[in-house]
Amino acid sequence: MKITKKTVLNIILFAFILSFFVTPLGDYSKVILNKIFSFSPSVTEETDRNKVADYDWRLKDENWDIFNFEKSKGNVVFVNFWASWVLPCEAELQSIQKMYDQYKGKVDFYIITNEEREPVEAFMTEHNLTFPVTYLFIGEKMPFGEEGIKAPSSYLIDKKGNIVVHKQGIADWDNSKIYNLLDKLISK
Repeated sequence: MKITKKTVLNIILFAFILSFFVTPLGDYSKVILNKIFSFSPSVTEETDRNKVADYDWRLKDENWDIFNFEKSKGNVVFVNFWASWVLPCEAELQSIQKMYDQYKGKVDFYIITNEEREPVEAFMTEHNLTFPVTYLFIGEKMPFGEEGIKAPSSYLIDKKGNIVVHKQGIADWDNSKIYNLLDKLISK
């Protein structure tokens, strides 16, 4: 039986596609594809912006100490809901890390998960992420409603509490559009 060039190419293509489902190569490839197809989030028109009505929201910091979101009232705030087991989150967190490196101390960052500490700390170490993790109390009231906890989901809030950006799904946060917006919000 003679194997044609087309048959060999089909076998290689099939093996490549199969690798996405049964090998670690698939996970890495999915993360890379998510990064490639993530774009800068859209800014909400001023007339369509919702406002954070209530900053009274209990959270836990990376040391598992309880604090209140109220401390960020009057500041520019970035909130991101994520989970270590959600591939789009993994892809997005690298751009959030770069944004955090640029704006720590100027913007309040809440990179929030509802997972336990041990798997989160292992994930952070494995991916060289250094931003502070915030832990969610399940069932507590929150300023974004229940739709806010779908991962990934992000909010950028100005000093007056207006939600300037709300992005459901993966986004690229490491770009000049977002940095220019942050500079503008910080200077107001």
